[in-house]
Order: sequence, then C-alpha cells, then structure tokens
Amino acid sequence: MPLFTYSARSADGQTVTASLDAPSRRDAARLLAARGLQPITLQEAYATTAPFAQASPRASVVGHRALGADLQLPFLQSLYDLAGSGLPAGEAVRLLSRRLQEPRQRALCGALWDKLSEGLPLSLAMQSQTAVFPAHTVNLIAAGEATGNLREVLDRLIQHYTTQLEMRRLLTAALAYPIFICTVALGVILFFIFFLLPRLQTLLNSLGGKLPWATRLLVNLSDFVLHYGILTLITAVLVAVVVWRWRHTPAGRLRSDALLLRLPFAGRFVTGAAIHNFSQTLAVLLENGITTAEALRMTERTITNRALRNAFREATGRVLEGESLSQSLARTGCFPPLVIDRLAVSESTGQLAPGLRGIAQSYQGELTRQIRVFTQVMSSGVLLFAFAFVAFIAYAIVSAVFQVSASFKF
Repeated sequence: MPLFTYSARSADGQTVTASLDAPSRRDAARLLAARGLQPITLQEAYATTAPFAQASPRASVVGHRALGADLQLPFLQSLYDLAGSGLPAGEAVRLLSRRLQEPRQRALCGALWDKLSEGLPLSLAMQSQTAVFPAHTVNLIAAGEATGNLREVLDRLIQHYTTQLEMRRLLTAALAYPIFICTVALGVILFFIFFLLPRLQTLLNSLGGKLPWATRLLVNLSDFVLHYGILTLITAVLVAVVVWRWRHTPAGRLRSDALLLRLPFAGRFVTGAAIHNFSQTLAVLLENGITTAEALRMTERTITNRALRNAFREATGRVLEGESLSQSLARTGCFPPLVIDRLAVSESTGQLAPGLRGIAQSYQGELTRQIRVFTQVMSSGVLLFAFAFVAFIAYAIVSAVFQVSASFKF
C-alpha cells in the first residue's frame, strides 16, 4: 500500500506533518478529513513532486487574471442560489458542472469538482484556480467553511463584487458618449482637411488674389497633415510604445502612478476609487473573521496604483507595530480628516467593519457624482471644440470666397 506524507491544519489551527498508508491519493484525503484535518499538501512518499492540488486536465480554465475575473461573480451567485436551497457546497458544484450551458463556467465548475472529488475542501479547490479567484476570496471561503457560515460569506462576496462591477459599468457607460462625440468630431475634421480643403485651395489658387489669414492658416494646417501626417502618426505610436514599455517596468509604474495622482481630476478620482476599494474590501474581510493583520495585507494587494499601495503598505506596517488604524491611515495623506474621524470613532466603539462599510458607501456616491460631472464636462468640451473648429472652417471658406469675389472688377 502506498505511503503518503502530508501537511495539514487541525481544527485548532495548528499545522500537522506526518505520513499515512492509503490505497490512493483520494483515499488519503478522505482519511485526513475523517480525522478533522484540512490538508495543505499531500504527496506520495518517494515521488519527486506530487502536490495535493495537482493540475488536472481541466485545472486551468483561463490563463489570465483579467479574463478569469469575469467568471468569479456568476459562479458565486450560482453557488449561493444552490446553497440557499440546502445543497452542500460540493454537491452544488457537481450539479453546476453538469447543468451549466456557458462553456467557461461549466469548465470552471468541472475543474473545481475534480478537486472536490479528491477530498479537497471548496477553498483549496478554488485556490487551484488562481486566475479566477483572488487570495482574499479563497481565504473568506475557508473562513466560512471553518465557521459554518459559508452562505453568509457568499452573500457578502456577491455584494462586494457586484458593487465593484456596477462601478466599472458606470465608468464604461460614462465614457461611451464622449468617445462617440470625439470620433464624430475627428471624422468631420479629417473630412474637411483631406477632401474639402484641397479642392477649395485649387479653386482659390486658380482665381488668384490674396487669401485672408484664417484661410491661409487652414490651408497650411491641411498641407502639414497631408505631407507629414503619416510621419507624425508613426512618431506618436513609437512614443506611445516606449512610454507603455517604460510604464511596465517597476520604476516606471511607480513614477507614472505617482504622476497620475498629481493630475487635477484624475488624481482625486484614483485616490477616491482606492479608498472605496480599500474600505469595502477590508470591511468584507473583517466581517468574516479574518484577522486584522492578514486582512490589511490582503486588502493592500488589491490596490492597483503602486504609489498608493506603498502608502497603504507603510500604514499596514504601523498598524502591526501597535498604532491605531485611523492614525496610520491619516499619515498617508489620502483620507480626508472627516473620514479619519469616522474611523477613529468606529475603532473606539469596536465597530470598525460597519464603519468601513459606511465609508465605502459614501465614497461610492462621491465616485458616481464625479463620473457624472466628468462625463458632462468632457462631452461639453468635445462638442464645443468640434463646433468651434467647424465654425472656423466655415469662416475661413466664406471670408476667402468674399475676398476673392471682391478682387474682381466689373
């Protein structure tokens, strides 16, 4: 009978390392579960490497985090619905792997069921799908399994990710109209420069006479675009590629993120979005029994702006040294004084998680207002620019026609 060595976590949180005899890996996992142990690693003795979460043919559903994140919320919602009907989590995943029609969702549930059928708990099965489930989601599911509150944890996770999804959809919808206006305005301008102005210039040159300043400026602009437009476009693309590659270096990402924070509108919006994400994520983690130290570390990793992440990392270090959360966050310079006061009151009353959730809700409303203002200002600015340019073209053409007509003697 094969010998398996394992490392597992006991019910009191201690790590146990030992070995056992079992006919197969699945039987070994079941024996550990019967002893009340949660396996961390499980490998056959004398084998080179055989980790417990060994990849199955369906283990990797997607290979990129940006693509896999789209699968997370629908899966959690489906699992919550079935768990609310009284089904155990494992049986719910098995049912989803057979009944779902969407290919990627079905493949995800199939991969999870492969792990669950080997005796893994749901949290470790989800941990094998790192492109879909981030670390804080896996840790919350593990906490829900340990406390028997899995359905409540699922509900909070769904609320958390639904709020984030609504914010992204709101921003996308807000940018759609200005982008459409910019595209139309650019099309009108290019039509005048490439088609109308060359013909008008030929006509005016044949008639002779001195052109007014507006017409000369417009003709010179048209000549520049016609002769040097391609070169200018190629240069702009090369500069964009160089900047893009520089931004993907650690130093470039840090400096560009710090520069973004200093921009008038973008800096305020990025900071507000980071505070909203920080408050909401930390509240969800604390409400589900994650320790403050671990919750702060996991929340810090969800902040995308590197400059802000460094500031929050320093705040986390000060909290771990014994300083209060409100005082540590006040030193970052990101939180307004009123928000710091709300955090201090929440800490003093022992209601930190509800206080953080209240701050997240406040910032959600503020971010929504900023998005609407940005949309209105950008739309109005683009329309004004387009109308002004078209009016300038019309003025240049009409003034040229009048001036050339006036030069004729009847």
